[in-house]
Amino acid sequence: MDNEIIFKQFGELEKKIERLMRVCKSYEATNLEFTNKIERLEEELRGKVEAENSYNQERELIRSRIDNLLVKLPDIEED
Repeated sequence: MDNEIIFKQFGELEKKIERLMRVCKSYEATNLEFTNKIERLEEELRGKVEAENSYNQERELIRSRIDNLLVKLPDIEED
């Protein structure tokens, strides 16, 4: 009788462990998806940061050229 109870408990324990393993595998798959998404988003962010830096450099160059032209403008008016 005691053996039956023990075997029944082992059976229940095996079922619970199998369910737990399925849940763990599911979480591993979800974790991998999130990791891949994070990598894609980080790459996208790097691209946007690079584009913004490029835009700022271009804007500074244009501003510098305009300032240089404005400095020359009074000289032109005097001629």
